[in-house]
Amino acid sequence: MSNTAIRILYVEDDATLASVTTRALTRRGFDVVHYESISAARSGSQLQEFTWALLDLKLEDGSSLELIGLLLDKNPDIKIVVLTAYASIATAVQTIKLGATNYLSKPATIDQILQAFENDAPTCADEADTAHVVPLRRIEWEHIQKALADNAGNISATARQLKMHRRTLQRKLAKKPVGE
Repeated sequence: MSNTAIRILYVEDDATLASVTTRALTRRGFDVVHYESISAARSGSQLQEFTWALLDLKLEDGSSLELIGLLLDKNPDIKIVVLTAYASIATAVQTIKLGATNYLSKPATIDQILQAFENDAPTCADEADTAHVVPLRRIEWEHIQKALADNAGNISATARQLKMHRRTLQRKLAKKPVGE
């Protein structure tokens, strides 16, 4: 399939990133349609005509995870890649279970994005990066996020599960995710 036959739905609320990514994909011959929000993407016509979808996980009007089911209903053959600056094991698993083709952490290069669409199995954004040691604080952050997801966002239940004081958990959640 030539690049001109591939139509990409791109949902990203960061205007600068969206502009750079759209321009790079267009230069490579892809037909890219960009939306800045979930509501704009939902109201967009012809969702069934897209071959690929590139979705930012956290947008101003919610999580793009809700778009995955809608896109798959409109076009079961669509390939979906989710990008996020707040990567965690819990969200990666949830994304793939919902039907996304792949999950990448930001920043990701255009080559990594294209490779994610072309691979059938989920992969890391940078396979050479898998050999490095993950900081303990990052592992703790991911463990907390998984427990929070398991408890449907209930802070008190999550604190009990983790045997942690509720206020301590809230302080940890208020901090930005630990970088790798």
